[in-house]
Amino acid sequence: MKVFFDPAEIPAGFGPSVVAIGKFDGVHSGHRAVIDRARVAATDAAARVVAVTFDRNPLSLLRPDVCPENLVSVDQKIALLADAGVDATLVLRFDEALASLSPTEFVEHVLVEALAAVSVLVGDDFRFGRGGAGTPAVLADLGEKLGFSVDVVSDVRGGGRRVSSTWVRELLTAGDVEGAARLLGRPHALRAEVVHGLKRGRELGYPTANLAVDAEGFVPADGVYAGWLVDEGTDAGSLAAATRYPAAISIGTNPTFDDVPVRQVEAYVLDETTLDLYGHTVQVQLTHRIRGMVRFEGIEALITTMGGDVAAVRAALLPGS
Repeated sequence: MKVFFDPAEIPAGFGPSVVAIGKFDGVHSGHRAVIDRARVAATDAAARVVAVTFDRNPLSLLRPDVCPENLVSVDQKIALLADAGVDATLVLRFDEALASLSPTEFVEHVLVEALAAVSVLVGDDFRFGRGGAGTPAVLADLGEKLGFSVDVVSDVRGGGRRVSSTWVRELLTAGDVEGAARLLGRPHALRAEVVHGLKRGRELGYPTANLAVDAEGFVPADGVYAGWLVDEGTDAGSLAAATRYPAAISIGTNPTFDDVPVRQVEAYVLDETTLDLYGHTVQVQLTHRIRGMVRFEGIEALITTMGGDVAAVRAALLPGS
């Protein structure tokens, strides 16, 4: 998949394109419904599928007081869009200059001149241009004048509400990673470099890979989870030799010892005591919540519970083993 960070980077003659526009935070099932429709339209038009998105939530500039935490980083979003089958992604820097463009200026500069769009797909709640003046109806009017069609894709719904990044965020905040996975269509993942920690897990018989505190991805509620550790190695961005391990994952501040000042994500790879992942970039994919985070009155109680946690993780990930 090609990735552009400015319309000026797009080569002449790149189109025709079928364009899906959105924040795409999390690239959940609602987003993929838009992308899937775009893929069908592109086949009919012999065009490329292009996702147009932003390097940050527009609210971070327009309404920082109500801007939520992102579900995924820009790099994660780009990878997820590639997995969803788009041919190219244009990541626009959402700054004052972009926010000040009128709907017409945005359409002419980005969709027509840069991408030669023949069809544009958006969600029901899509807004664009200065002051949010652009709506799907405005986009359709501009399309009639400038030579592209507009397809407004209805919300994907479930459980009585629309699938949204907000709903995914609520589930993760509650620790419901299984519910979040149903909306995302995959396990929620964190991504970071493995760094040195206090090595307490090793002392207790369960050595862990500690993720750097600037991990990519929304960190769910404190607790113990089952999931998978995907080792991407030390070659950033290369998944050719990625290795996947079953893992017990802890998120929290280690209340038993009370010496971890910030929330820590660490993963114990089942049955591995000599695995050296320091300096590697890893993904931690969260599939089941085993329990909440609790404070223990002694080391023995902690070790006993950790043994039970590992058994529960094994049962969740490797049933019958």
